[in-house]
Amino acid sequence: MKTVMIISLAVGLAACGKSDPVADNAGNSAMLPAPVESNASDPTGAPPPDNSANPATPGEGATTPAAAIPAALHGRWGLTPGDCTSTKGDAKGLLVVAADRLTFYESRAVPSGNVQASADSFSADFSFTGEGQTWSRYQTLEKKGDKLVRTLSAPMESFTYARCS
Repeated sequence: MKTVMIISLAVGLAACGKSDPVADNAGNSAMLPAPVESNASDPTGAPPPDNSANPATPGEGATTPAAAIPAALHGRWGLTPGDCTSTKGDAKGLLVVAADRLTFYESRAVPSGNVQASADSFSADFSFTGEGQTWSRYQTLEKKGDKLVRTLSAPMESFTYARCS
């Protein structure tokens, strides 16, 4: 029994001693952006209610599921500089934003409802497909200067991308 405890302690200490796989200067753990539209009635932080039956007038933040991703967000965005320049097909941090979809390394996502849009941000439920699987997730894309911040909910995660030149 004493041997098992010593081995368990050694394994636990070894795990704690590993270096963090994310560089200290990475922008992916930065502060989360302010939400595009809050849902004050839901303390869990769930996405805002789907108001597609009563869409806002253009310029007020469209809520129609057919709304396009704003042009300011379109393009190729990389988590690291290597994501923009790889010729080996291994750009795992590359995100390509088009008017109707997001393209990742091994998955695709299309807005499927609960859309909130402005000139430089877009939030929606996205339907993903990739590696033989399908799933849905609410996320926000927001242009902040020359960066694109992608924030996911449930669980909350945020990633900062730089535009590929």
